[in-house]
Amino acid sequence: MTKYNWNHFRVQNQKIKIFETWQRLELKKDVKSLLTKWEPIIGVKSNKFVIRKMKTKWGSCNIETKTLNINLNLIEKPPEHLEYIVVHELIHLIERNHNTNFVAYMDKFLPQWKQIKTELNSLPLIKI
Repeated sequence: MTKYNWNHFRVQNQKIKIFETWQRLELKKDVKSLLTKWEPIIGVKSNKFVIRKMKTKWGSCNIETKTLNINLNLIEKPPEHLEYIVVHELIHLIERNHNTNFVAYMDKFLPQWKQIKTELNSLPLIKI
């Protein structure tokens, strides 16, 4: 019978939690900076943002509460990918759907958004 060193697993889990806490703090700083930059440009104001581990999305927006949800894994992507997600979610505060108006806003505020979106969506969403 294999004997497991449960203390080793506990220590590893603690290391992961400490690293993820650091990642969250760093990502929060980056998001705050981007909101400070982009909210006046776009002409919207979010009420808050939340950093989450998400399996299927890079970000989301609750337009009723004006809350942006940002995927924790964006901390590991190039900065322009985070900027794209922040701008994308802020534009949802103006235009709920991904319609022609939404695309026009994206083209106006972040002209290179389609290239960034393609790059981001080619990357894995979750850690393996």
